[in-house]
Amino acid sequence: MTEKIEASKRNVSFFSIAMVLITVVLSVIALFLGFATYESQDPSALPYMLIGFIGLAISAYLLLQTKRKSLKAAFEMPQVITTILCQKCGFKNIRDHKRGDYIFKETEPCQKCNEKTMIASIYREVKEKEK
Repeated sequence: MTEKIEASKRNVSFFSIAMVLITVVLSVIALFLGFATYESQDPSALPYMLIGFIGLAISAYLLLQTKRKSLKAAFEMPQVITTILCQKCGFKNIRDHKRGDYIFKETEPCQKCNEKTMIASIYREVKEKEK
């Protein structure tokens, strides 16, 4: 399971990284302009500083959210089970689901009476969540 989490950490999209980097660069530029105009006692320094700090906060938030979403994306595929039933003798066989299986599909001959069997049910195995 740790392999899936590590793999999902690497799957952060290029677009989200680019957005974070652009936000950081623009925020640093706004902070630089704010501090430069603050020294000259210009009243436009406060909006620049405010934009810079808000931009840094947004970029930190976006970075945390991309990590958090990638961790939630890791999940295990549920195991799908196929039940095969003989209509004549009632023999029941349970196996893993194969591509192309569907209910009432005739399958291999019965192990007991050599009559044709058919798929009776297809379901996923539900595992209890660990606390």
